[in-house]
Amino acid sequence: LMRPLQGCRRRGIVVGTVTLCLAAGWALQTPGGVSLVVPQPNINATVAQNILLSVEYSCRGIATIEWKHVSSWGTTKIVEWKSGNYVNISTVYKDRVTTFENGSIQLLNVGVRDAGYYFITVTEEYGTNTYGTIIVNVYEIIYEDLHFVAVLFAFLAAVSAILICFMWLCNKSLHLFQKKTTHKLTASTTEEIELETIEC
Repeated sequence: LMRPLQGCRRRGIVVGTVTLCLAAGWALQTPGGVSLVVPQPNINATVAQNILLSVEYSCRGIATIEWKHVSSWGTTKIVEWKSGNYVNISTVYKDRVTTFENGSIQLLNVGVRDAGYYFITVTEEYGTNTYGTIIVNVYEIIYEDLHFVAVLFAFLAAVSAILICFMWLCNKSLHLFQKKTTHKLTASTTEEIELETIEC
């Protein structure tokens, strides 16, 4: 009676050990998940500036990174790539996006329409994923005010130049008029002296 029980125990120990080994192997193969850090969740930029949407992800397996832009104009997929593999940039952003291995992207020559929410999704090959968000505000440089000031300055400079020329001409005319008057007075005085001499 004792022998069959010992055989069952041995089988139980073997099955338990195999199960434990399989569980440990599965635990080692199963990814520990994906972690994502977004150091700067808010970015302020001006029109025509280049901005870096900086992130840092880590995972055990190969990750797929996807960026989307959401604004009042709608949702646009910017880029998707697999680490060490393909990069698929949408046609709207073709010449404006640079991708980096850590998951970051750089947007070149931003405009007002680039303001909004930028969502990054990092998906590990085993299906685990994580998300991050960056808010971008894009401000216009008010060229109209600067243009108005420049035009006003040019106008005032032109008016000043015209007034200076006018004053110079007036001064020259007055000087010439004074010379002619002096010359006439000198001539008439000479005539009077001559007449007085003749009379005498």
